[in-house]
Amino acid sequence: MRMRGLKRLLLVGGLLLASPLLVSPLLVSSVLAVEPSEMLDDPALEQRARDLSAEIRCVVCQNESIDSSNAEIAHELRVLVRERLVAGDSDQEVLDYLVARYGDYVLLRPPMKPQTYLLWYGPFVVLLLGVLGVFVYFRQLRRAAGAPAPGLSAEEEARLARLLAEEDPGNEGPKQE
Repeated sequence: MRMRGLKRLLLVGGLLLASPLLVSPLLVSSVLAVEPSEMLDDPALEQRARDLSAEIRCVVCQNESIDSSNAEIAHELRVLVRERLVAGDSDQEVLDYLVARYGDYVLLRPPMKPQTYLLWYGPFVVLLLGVLGVFVYFRQLRRAAGAPAPGLSAEEEARLARLLAEEDPGNEGPKQE
């Protein structure tokens, strides 16, 4: 019996130790998005392309750079960035070209300007409105709990008086029929 428990412990321990090896290909796949055919021969230009690719958003992915995306459009944008760099464009000229085609959305860190104020300040406004809504809700809840119950109408008072008059003086509760 002890041998079976020891074997089970070793099996579970081995699986726990092997799990990082099983999961690591899933984690590394995004790092390997740049294909060897895309890479430039000049290491300096390749590094500039990688740096730029890390700043450019994949337009079909959710908040992922083209450097780490496997989408076809990301591949095309990586190739475009490298072509522009080989043609002699500066980093800013490449970014300006992409912004002209796709708008500020293509940048992972869009510039602060009137057209992007909602993007920059929107989350804070939504948070502020949420906090204000919770405050108003609890204030009304507290006010409703502390408010006296509304008085009885004349008809309700008359009915209550009739019910109390019908009560048996020796009985604490209402009259039993």
